[in-house]
Amino acid sequence: MFAPRTTPWPLIALFTAGYLAPYLLPTVVGRLDSGLPLSPTQAGAVGSALLLSSASAGFLLASRVDRFGARRLARIGLTLALLGYGGAALAHTVPAVVLGVLIGGFGSGTATAVAATRIAAQPDPHRTTTAGLLGVSALAGAVYLTVPHLGPGHGQPLAAIALTALAVWPLTGRIPVDAPTVESRRPAARLPHRRPGLVLAACMLCWSLAQNSLWGVSGRIGLTQAQLTEATVGAVFAIALGAGLLGVTGAGALGPRLGLAMPIGAGTVLIAGCIAVSASATDLPTFATGEIAWNTIYPIVLSYVIGLAASLDPRGRWAVLVGSAASLGTAAGPLAGSVLSAQAGFPVMGAVLAVGLLVVSVPMTAVALGSLTRTSGEIAETAEVVEVVEVVEVVEIPLDTVEATPAAPDRLTAAT
Repeated sequence: MFAPRTTPWPLIALFTAGYLAPYLLPTVVGRLDSGLPLSPTQAGAVGSALLLSSASAGFLLASRVDRFGARRLARIGLTLALLGYGGAALAHTVPAVVLGVLIGGFGSGTATAVAATRIAAQPDPHRTTTAGLLGVSALAGAVYLTVPHLGPGHGQPLAAIALTALAVWPLTGRIPVDAPTVESRRPAARLPHRRPGLVLAACMLCWSLAQNSLWGVSGRIGLTQAQLTEATVGAVFAIALGAGLLGVTGAGALGPRLGLAMPIGAGTVLIAGCIAVSASATDLPTFATGEIAWNTIYPIVLSYVIGLAASLDPRGRWAVLVGSAASLGTAAGPLAGSVLSAQAGFPVMGAVLAVGLLVVSVPMTAVALGSLTRTSGEIAETAEVVEVVEVVEVVEIPLDTVEATPAAPDRLTAAT
């Protein structure tokens, strides 16, 4: 009888705390611009610095989580997030806010690194990942709906991230202290599947850059090109976040039924079309269609990409490295979108980003197909071993032959 499958809620909560800052980046940057003496470009640079700090933590800790201890690192990351974002929320000078954001970003990256390594060791990483994305999407949506009613200032979204870290901290007591296996504790173990892992990391940097190039200028597209009011644009974004929740729920229900290649390849192609539609929107129906469809598909593909990275290394190092590469793309996205739109206009920007996504979808799909091939090979190898065992089990050794051959017992003993 099989043991019931339990949901690793502490890892899901840690995942949510680590990913919340990138999800709230638009409102964080907007509040920094309106609440502090910063220009939009300077506020965007602070947001990019937050993501770069988070990515640096991932690159630094990718292969060191087991060495330092998952529980210890999780608590350190959440503490840094609490102190960094909380201090930035209470500060009123630009240097203090920037310092707090950098500390908080490193804490977010540390929490994400621990969550990714432990999720990769789960029997069903994709299921756990979708649950984490569902949690962070729901929490981010609640913050987006709540923050506007709390008054002006830069502190509210930063305080939300800090309070999330505080709420998750007690759950770290349920994270194992030691590494799950002796093999995972070996510091000299090499990264498996280096070529597909590096390809996936490079593709995710470009993939994430394209997504956030559009996200960084979506508000301006709605206000200036589609000639919508701020309230209407906000309503579209709220509906889009709700659609994202439906997308994550659908991905969790679908699970591995379609494999990895189909959701990643076809999903990226659909995202490319959504970006092109959103960037060329000149009215409400077109703008809303592109944004809502994009936010529905994006988390679905992201969950499968994280699952693919987890399948490349049970210790979760590729999951952390691929996630950190995505953070680098996220950090560079708003700047890339601003430059492209300023130089060529929103429609051309959308076309360039769509073509880029179509290009990176090919190697991403190839890595996913390679993962399927490796899994099939392991199954075939296991079947061969079972067949050999079955053959050995039916071999009969006549007793009289054994007695008549004095050396036979020695050979059997040696073989044993």
